[in-house]
Amino acid sequence: MFVRRCLVAAFAIVMAVVVQQAFAFPVDGNQTTLPAGSELNEDALDLPREVFHSEAVGGRRSHLVNLGDMAFNAPGILGGTARQAGISCGTCHVNGASNPKLFIPGMSTRPGNFDTTGSLFNPKANNLALDAVRIPSLRGARYLAPYGNDGRMTSLRDFVRNVIVVEFAGPEPSPAILDGLVAYIQDIDFLPNPSLGPGGKLTTEANDAERRGEVLFRKPFPHDPSLSCAGCHDPATAFLDHKQHDVGTGGLYKTPTLLNADFNAPYFHDGRYDTYDQVVGHFDNKFQLGLSAQDKADLVAYLTAVGDGVQAHERDGAAARLQEISGFVGVLTKAIPEHDNDTIDLVVDTVGGELRELTERVPDRKNTIVSGGVKQRNLARMALKEVVLTLRRIGNDAASGNYDAAAAEYRTYDRLMNAAVPAIISSAEPWSLFNPIVHDAHYAALRRILQSDKQPPQQAN
Repeated sequence: MFVRRCLVAAFAIVMAVVVQQAFAFPVDGNQTTLPAGSELNEDALDLPREVFHSEAVGGRRSHLVNLGDMAFNAPGILGGTARQAGISCGTCHVNGASNPKLFIPGMSTRPGNFDTTGSLFNPKANNLALDAVRIPSLRGARYLAPYGNDGRMTSLRDFVRNVIVVEFAGPEPSPAILDGLVAYIQDIDFLPNPSLGPGGKLTTEANDAERRGEVLFRKPFPHDPSLSCAGCHDPATAFLDHKQHDVGTGGLYKTPTLLNADFNAPYFHDGRYDTYDQVVGHFDNKFQLGLSAQDKADLVAYLTAVGDGVQAHERDGAAARLQEISGFVGVLTKAIPEHDNDTIDLVVDTVGGELRELTERVPDRKNTIVSGGVKQRNLARMALKEVVLTLRRIGNDAASGNYDAAAAEYRTYDRLMNAAVPAIISSAEPWSLFNPIVHDAHYAALRRILQSDKQPPQQAN
């Protein structure tokens, strides 16, 4: 017990420094390995809702999907720069969707796009051109082959490996990790859309504008009757045709799905357009469609109906974080008995990072932004730190070959996370960064500090 108290005390000192640094973390990235002005949208309170096919049909996700979900959110599978910056696949594809605010100077030309052949993350992949592509949503990916904005790969497995090894200079992933990543991505469903019925047709609930737009969507183009919007975005096959086309944007790019597209802006392969109005205007000009103002409005109404989805976002909170962490750590129930140290290490590293980030969401008693709840906040931070220590002991025991001890520590972790910890964290949530008032006050103060740091020093008279 005395040793454990010492460890907790030592860890508290370390965490105090880490958390103070985290609260001083510049939202524009000035003190990270990323270029100044980077924006990862990590302070968002509303996150894309993630819908899993396996949960819809069977009530639970498989071990393989949980393994892939954990790896998807693990900076440890990527190369040095991304890993040091804490970037994972989930940074660009938040909850399997997109990240329309992500912007990295020198790698992005606008928020929501990213150059996969730039020099920042893998100098060997640099093609000496800034050709950023839109960050796509992965919802419904199992229907969306070929992969890549240019449709260059028919295999999702090959595509995922290429992202890790080539684009982000990561180590060669194990077959199990690749299998898990593919299973996870293929399990992400489209958000349900009550506006669409069988064959992608509008339901009887559609209004007149949407119905007129549906007719226009299927209408042949005046100067080339072989073309139509529906010819490429086939409503019967997830609003795509699995082919590449040149629509006047400088090359051949695959047809994107229109399902849930209301939440996938910016649009086109490079994210050049923000709205459906701009997209419709592009096609009207490029293909000389001769659309009237009413036609354009009707097409936008139709696209909006097709691109809709139920409950597209959900509020970030401690319960959601703990549920996600539970799925990640559950991978250890198989990894420990199988003596799979690579997976154990990845879980310990990834979940440790998630728990430390959750700790940072609970201001310590020295933080002047929030008052009240001091006892609750202290208990929450102490509980999370103890869980991190328990997780580390699992990793240390496994590394030394003592898998029985690792299994025992996992049972301790499981008891903590299924009993006391959720209630303790919940009690502190009103004074955490999950509270919009505290959240906004914290980031307003942080930005003021950043602005003052950027001011040039005044010269003495």
